[in-house]
Amino acid sequence: MSAIPSQAAAPYTPFFQSKALLQVVMALAGLVPVGAGLAGILVGPAMADRQDAGAGAALDSHFAYLSGLLLAIGLAFWAAIPAIERRGALVRLLTFLVAVGGVGRLISYWRVGPPGGAMQGALVMELVVTPAICLWQWRLQRRMDAAARAV
Repeated sequence: MSAIPSQAAAPYTPFFQSKALLQVVMALAGLVPVGAGLAGILVGPAMADRQDAGAGAALDSHFAYLSGLLLAIGLAFWAAIPAIERRGALVRLLTFLVAVGGVGRLISYWRVGPPGGAMQGALVMELVVTPAICLWQWRLQRRMDAAARAV
């Protein structure tokens, strides 16, 4: 018999159970609300393809406020990244806020027609990408909790 120790194979981590990959995806996805929020604050309604950007101070003020909320949501998603496997409650709350906004955008789509391409992309982020990230985080947290209980 050989005295050479056997080396254990590195554990396989399925694609959607990778903490590091989820952290990278959340960091990249967070660029959307942070960038759009900053643009909305700095540029106002003109960033949303509005040609009548002189619609008034009330519209600009409201748009800047909502853009600030969007920025805060993006920053809060980023804050969850370092310990993403333990931030399920925060990710679910933020996803709820984003999805409710997406439903509002979808109602507007049905009411007045399709917005420009950037707003259609935002709709996909709100109703598809963000919930998918939330589901991914939930699955990761479940797996990590189960692994901790098994020890």
